[in-house]
Amino acid sequence: MTTARDLVWTDIPDLVRLETEAFPDDAWSEGSWWGELAGRPRRDYLAVEREGELAAYGGIDHGGQVADLMTIAVAPGHRGSGIGGELLTELETRAATGGAEALMLEVRADNEPARTLYVRRGYDVLTVRRGYYQPGNVDALVMRKMLGEKGIQA
Repeated sequence: MTTARDLVWTDIPDLVRLETEAFPDDAWSEGSWWGELAGRPRRDYLAVEREGELAAYGGIDHGGQVADLMTIAVAPGHRGSGIGGELLTELETRAATGGAEALMLEVRADNEPARTLYVRRGYDVLTVRRGYYQPGNVDALVMRKMLGEKGIQA
């Protein structure tokens, strides 16, 4: 990873812009981001910079034995570079370090690159939430990975 750091309030305009590019149908608003960043320390968000710009971001909710991947996104110009996998590794490690035995997530059934990454990284589909993402009536796959001491599958 080029430069990973905690997200800060001044990142919100860039987050809203990237969120809209990554998730045009269900992007988080500026208000949502303010709420998420105010949820620290339970909420744990990271930014990855490359060439002086926000290239990726992601975050987890430390919920005890089970942590939740709240979001992860890579800017279009940085997709396919491995940055998403690197960020996911760091988030898994933070979840495990925080005491989580498992990391849960929801992913759009039509997001093939993300689904491929999660399956390759040891996530299993637990259930499907039919028509969860609106508009578009797209299913959500609920996935889980069991974490070891350093975020590695047990």
